[in-house]
Amino acid sequence: MLFNFFMNKEEAKKRIEKLRDEIDRHRYLYHVLDKIEISDAALDSLKHELYTLERQFPDLITSDSPTQRVGGKALEKFKKVAHEVPMLSIEDVFSFSEMQDWEARIKKLSPGSRFDYYAEIKMDGLAMSLIYQDGIFFAGATRGDGKIGEDVTQNLKTIDAIPLRLRAPSEKEIGAFLKKYKDINEEKFCKKISGRGRIEVRGEAFMRKGVWEELNREQKKKGEQPFANPRNAAAGSIRQLDPKITAGRHLDFYGYDLITDFGQRTHEESHEILKILGIKTNPHNIYCKNLEEVEDFHKKIGKVREKQDYWFDGNVVNVNDIFLFKKLGVVGKTPRGVIAYKYPGEEATTKVLTVDWNVGRTGAITPVATMEPAQIGGTTVTHATLHNPDEIKRLDLKIGDTVIVEKAGDVIPKIKEVLTRLRTGGEKTVSIPKKCPNCGSPVEYRQVSGEKGAILYCANKNCYAVELGRVIHFVSKKAFNIAGLGEKIVEQLMDAKLVTTPADLFSIKKDDLLQLERFAKKSADNLIKAIEKARNVALAKFIYALGIPHVGEEMGNSLARHFGSIERIRQAKQDNFLRVGDVGEVVAKSIEQYFSDPKNQKLIDDLVRNGVIIEEAPISRHQPLAGKTFVLTGALESMTRDEAKDKIRSLGGDVSSSVSKNTDYVVSGAESGSKLEKAKKLGVKIIEEKEFLKILSGS
Repeated sequence: MLFNFFMNKEEAKKRIEKLRDEIDRHRYLYHVLDKIEISDAALDSLKHELYTLERQFPDLITSDSPTQRVGGKALEKFKKVAHEVPMLSIEDVFSFSEMQDWEARIKKLSPGSRFDYYAEIKMDGLAMSLIYQDGIFFAGATRGDGKIGEDVTQNLKTIDAIPLRLRAPSEKEIGAFLKKYKDINEEKFCKKISGRGRIEVRGEAFMRKGVWEELNREQKKKGEQPFANPRNAAAGSIRQLDPKITAGRHLDFYGYDLITDFGQRTHEESHEILKILGIKTNPHNIYCKNLEEVEDFHKKIGKVREKQDYWFDGNVVNVNDIFLFKKLGVVGKTPRGVIAYKYPGEEATTKVLTVDWNVGRTGAITPVATMEPAQIGGTTVTHATLHNPDEIKRLDLKIGDTVIVEKAGDVIPKIKEVLTRLRTGGEKTVSIPKKCPNCGSPVEYRQVSGEKGAILYCANKNCYAVELGRVIHFVSKKAFNIAGLGEKIVEQLMDAKLVTTPADLFSIKKDDLLQLERFAKKSADNLIKAIEKARNVALAKFIYALGIPHVGEEMGNSLARHFGSIERIRQAKQDNFLRVGDVGEVVAKSIEQYFSDPKNQKLIDDLVRNGVIIEEAPISRHQPLAGKTFVLTGALESMTRDEAKDKIRSLGGDVSSSVSKNTDYVVSGAESGSKLEKAKKLGVKIIEEKEFLKILSGS
């Protein structure tokens, strides 16, 4: 969320109090009662807003603020353990500009110092403290509130990745280490490396995705509640009174810090010492000589994030020099020399500013919320669909509310939940229009199949907004794909009465355009050329361009493959459409109604009369992929995504934009996204490009 920095102090104070109460409530639910009401991403967003406001108004920080403590209370069923060195929290940031701000702040505190970094994967598990006495695992505890944790020694002993005895490195290994890290205190290192005395290691206990999925299958078989995510499953496993249950959960562990002084001068050296002591560390962790290398690492790891067999939500970036790290000190409960550079979540919190009503090409009047900008999934989101008036009532949404917004892949962002406890009393009720916001005509409610709640429609079939929407849809990329015909130009053409229907586009002359504002000779030439180029159109794209209700890109392809020509489609009846795969009664009726409407028949005739050539589609008899549905994710090397779709369709297959239990194959290319994770959860077959090409070739 990009916060409003123009709050006055009194407004900020009220907002801070509300945020603190809400965050504390969710912390108690999660840490003490093991319950989850909102996602980690949404909670992170609330905490980030609070942290930012407190930085803006530092005199409003109080000792009981959630930013000044780490976690909740230790559970009473476990013995409490005091940490000799507090387990502190880390500030979260979500962009490189925020990373640069952090670096600028710490450089001011130590001018002239050399700043390099050690970047680690920020595992999504439970932070643990391991105590070894004379090389033997002696005790283990959770973070708790940072000062007091929970004694879970017996449970940690069941994790194979945690050694019960530290290994004693050979003289050769010690020599190689000292040769590589020449600035280390050799005497102190050699004394401690034998494992004598007290050694404290910190790291993350976590559950791998495959283990979590298998555990949930078992939970369902037993009729028990599945775990929401691997972190939740790991927390539940660590907090078992019976270590046998923990042992059966197959937890894992990565070390990330060495608290004991081995004479190390850098955080990188701490990691290397952990490894030679037998403590597993994440192999992706890396030394970075500057912040630019940190950013490169962040991007590189982000691209393969979904392919890892564990959850992680960002990178932890440490000032590498331990002396400098300590010199920078602690602000509140957060060390200045470390930062969590997180990947934007699929959810965030933000505030609703207005709700506007947009008239679409079908006449549907849809409410759209305008919000304070929020970073979700790597993009800035300012608008979210509210679908219909019933959805507004279901959410109990008011203008001014703080809401949780979710965005999955290419799906339009939507408001998931209203955080009513953050209301101040100044919120306003959303007004439902009684007249079309564009033409002023009466509105009517219609129940649409597949929609939850009634949809609001403009009763005027000739509403300007409806006609404008139809033309914009007609020229869009998936339809006629007329370059240079954006919404503003279409609106200009319609205002000048040069276009009233899509057919008019193909009768426009260059001189017509030169009469319009902002059109010069070159821009007019370019648009005329783009229109000429679009005269030849594939049947599937033509069907999609017509904007038939319930007929999208995939249905357009199915109709084209089945009928082969626009004339056969125009003559077909409802029963004929029902023979097309995936066409049900609602869709068949919608198609028949469209082509029986004289106005639509005239549009098609006018398009042909104005020189549009609708290319017939070959009715393929060889359809080895008939009945198979593919989902594409990531980039392919041998072809573009559109080319891949065309090849699948030419062999009778279908392409979907989302993964479901009905998906047959998910084709995984480079930089695959969240679709891959969903496919794994649903047990859908995942294939890489090599296997996909074999399927296309019939091998």
